[in-house]
Amino acid sequence: QVQLVESGGGLVQAGGSLRLSCAASGKFFGINAMGWYRQAPGEQRELVAAITSGGKPNYADSVKGRFTISRDNAKNTVYLQMKSLKPEDTAVYYCKAEVLIHYATGRYSEVWGQGSLVTVSS
Repeated sequence: QVQLVESGGGLVQAGGSLRLSCAASGKFFGINAMGWYRQAPGEQRELVAAITSGGKPNYADSVKGRFTISRDNAKNTVYLQMKSLKPEDTAVYYCKAEVLIHYATGRYSEVWGQGSLVTVSS
């Protein structure tokens, strides 16, 4: 089985920074795209940032210029560096990965992390 384990969430004041990490472990043959999503109370889960296997990033407009997504393929880990945090960034952040779980058929599985609470105080 494949698991994504997140770390780095917490409480920070507006204008501060946090870095989230998400590491994949288990039985898989590779990882394609990885990304970060967030869900605030009463709202839909939204894509925050995504990164291709080759390292090309994409960002939601709301975080562009403030957040940076990166990955370390040797460690099977994706990061989200969050700067200039705002109260509206408060949410549970989930990482996601597309992992190759069956080499012969090229089957990928979408795996989610457990969620990390990020609270930004005003």
